[in-house]
Amino acid sequence: MKEDLIHNLNLINNRIKNACIKTGRNPNEVKLLLATKTVSAERIKIALENGATLIAENKVQELKEKYEDLKDVSHENHFIGHLQTNKIKDILKYGVSCVQSLDRLDLAEKLNQRLLQEGKTIEVLIQVNTSGEESKFGVHPDQAVDLVKDVAKLRALKIKGLMTIGLFSAETEKVRACFKLLKNLQQEIISQNIPNVHMQELSMGMSGDLETAIEEGSTMVRVGTAVFGARMYPDSYYWDENKTVN
Repeated sequence: MKEDLIHNLNLINNRIKNACIKTGRNPNEVKLLLATKTVSAERIKIALENGATLIAENKVQELKEKYEDLKDVSHENHFIGHLQTNKIKDILKYGVSCVQSLDRLDLAEKLNQRLLQEGKTIEVLIQVNTSGEESKFGVHPDQAVDLVKDVAKLRALKIKGLMTIGLFSAETEKVRACFKLLKNLQQEIISQNIPNVHMQELSMGMSGDLETAIEEGSTMVRVGTAVFGARMYPDSYYWDENKTVN
């Protein structure tokens, strides 16, 4: 099992490197974020001990369950799931350094309020629904710039870029359109020179479409199954608005 995981990790790193070379990009521009939903702390440790540095959870409960086992292993932890306001205290307690799924102002305001109380700041990415699917979270693309402007006024939140989940489709060009849309939004936001906003990160692309995402400017790909193996449920289960994700 350990050997398979390390082998898979090497394969993904090579895929990232090759995709960058193909598009004339420096491989150091693209980070690998391991999506660790349903993955045991023991297996996550193997990845962290073999070159991985960045992990992310979808569920606060899993974040809590794995915290003690992972806290002494050097890594950075992001949160990529739909965040309920009553769980804000938990993500701060359990070492999350970036919330990639900020998609509404009320959440931003409550997160900012809690951070100010604790004398902390946190990095955030604005999640955009680029596929137009009702089952996906994320701000509508037409409202993304306004949300960035509003969140930028909250001094405990440090906007570092945008995140999206591409269309779940085997049709590459339809998926590519989602990534192009996010890239265009990034450029529009950069052109407006909004104070307290840094647009260096584009978190887009997963196991099945990371090459396309890198071609369109991704700086961070979120990979789970291609490293840790298939889960009991498909990816779509974890991103479905009709399911409860805590």
